[in-house]
Formats: sequence, structure tokens, C-alpha cells
Amino acid sequence: MSIDAVAAEINLHTQTLGQVLGIDLGGSAIKLGRFNQDGHCLQALTVPTPHPAAPDAVLVAMVDAIAQIDPEQQAVAIGVGTPGPTDATGRIARVAINLEGWHDIPLADWLEAKTDRPTVLANDANCAGMGEAWLGAGRWYRHLILLTLGTGVGGAIILDGKLFTGHHGSAGELGLITLNPDGPPCKSGNRGSLEQYASVQAIRRRTGLEPDALSALAIAGDANAIAFWQDYGRDLGIGLASLVYVLTPEAIVIGGGVSASADLFFPALQAELEQRVMPSSRAGLQLLRAELGNQAGIVGAARLAWQKQLEAS
Repeated sequence: MSIDAVAAEINLHTQTLGQVLGIDLGGSAIKLGRFNQDGHCLQALTVPTPHPAAPDAVLVAMVDAIAQIDPEQQAVAIGVGTPGPTDATGRIARVAINLEGWHDIPLADWLEAKTDRPTVLANDANCAGMGEAWLGAGRWYRHLILLTLGTGVGGAIILDGKLFTGHHGSAGELGLITLNPDGPPCKSGNRGSLEQYASVQAIRRRTGLEPDALSALAIAGDANAIAFWQDYGRDLGIGLASLVYVLTPEAIVIGGGVSASADLFFPALQAELEQRVMPSSRAGLQLLRAELGNQAGIVGAARLAWQKQLEAS
């Protein structure tokens, strides 16, 4: 077979596989990516989230953006990450944080009616976890935990290569586990949750500084900043130890803005895990920094769309 014939066959195979859309719905922007089955992003687009971000207005913006990024309707399925929990079937956005009027919104049904393409939803941290598991730091592992350290602390659990969301679709709220029963109150109703010690807001409360400023001080040799990052890593290690005992993952992937300071707190985190977790429960455990940055959400949403398409076929 000639080289041209081989290239034509490969091209035909790629067209047969089709494409999917991954969408990350945020409070300020809606990010979209059109992906092939290998995870290559063929086109990306970011549009502003309407304000106020009422469900009807967001739907219009999303449908318009989908038409822009996929005018020939090559995508065979759509995955959407939302800033809050979804139902177990991936159909309903139960709550969307920082979006007005989002309570039990059947966003998957709405998008399917407007685009005539199967759609699946997941919360944004779960999408980030799927993205890192597919193309990022977790791509070599079947069982992993993702922890996102940002304004809040989110998480995702990947078991046997699949997203685990539990009975009602709300599993994986790793930032809400209890670290200190007498600690600061949490919006969840808990006290002393991991989020109250590891989020950007918690860092500001504990130090009065932004994480990047603390990092700069620590790198410059400031003893107080160095001690803070050691305490921070220890807190993370204490929280993650319980999760390791329950899930025995192959890898823990740390993402979010605070992960930029990983070199400063990973040693203390690692030491805490080694001290608290029996070797049999952490055999081969890898502690990794996330690789996809703010693209993890659309990558993971695309992966979920591929899974939805394969289940339907």
C-alpha cells in the first residue's frame, strides 16, 4: 500500500471516530475545546459567562459558543464541567457555585435539545481529575486521587480508570473531610475541614499573605514562611492519610493554584504520609503535581463525553 493510501486510511479512521466537545463552565468564563479520540485539542474557545449568570442566559451563551467552535457539527458528544455537584446520572446541575439561580437545573437535557448530541455533566473537580487521569500526571495509573488547592479545596477519585461519584453523585468532596473537629467553621456545616487549612482563603486567614508571596519569602530563606509551608504539608498529609487507607491509590495528584508551591510543602506531606500510613497501604504510592493547569477541566469533560459515546454505541 502506498504512503498516500495509508494516510487516506488513517484519515478515514479518524473521521469515523469523530470528535467531542469538552466544556468548563465557570463563574467568569466558559471554556470549550474540540477533541479527537486521542485527546488532541483541535480548537479551543473561551467566552465570558453572562452576568447575571441565570440558567437560561448561560444556556444561550453555551449553545452560541458550541456553534462557533463546531460549525460543521463534527462533535458526536458533549461533556460539561459545572462549578458544583451534579446528580449521579450526570444529567442535572444540582447547585452551581457563584452562578445565580442554579438549583436542580437539567442542563444535559437542555443542551441535548438544542444541539441534538448526547451530553453528560460532572462537577469541575471531577473533570479536572478525569483530565489528569487521561492526559496529565495520572495517565500511567488506574487508581488515583486528585486534590485541587485553590479558592476552595476540591477533589476527584478515579478507580480502575473510571470516575467514582458514589450513590448520589456527590462522592469526592475531599476538601470537606474533617482535619480538626474543633477548627474553623465550614460552609458545608462541618468544622475544621481540610479546606479550612489548605485553601487559598485559609492561607490568607492564617498568614495575611497570598501563596505566591509566601513562596517568595520561603525561597529567600524567611524562617516563618518556611515553617508555614512545612505545617501546610503536614496538614495535607494528615488529611490524605485517611484517604490513602480507604482507597489505596497508586498516585495522589495535587493541582490548583497552590500547587505552584509544591516544592516547598511536598517534602513535609510525603514525610507525614510515610509516618501515618502503613507500608502495605502506600506501596508504590506516587505524589505528583498536576500537569494540565487550567485546561484540565475541558480535557476531563471531553473524556467523559467519549465515555458517554462509547456506552451509547
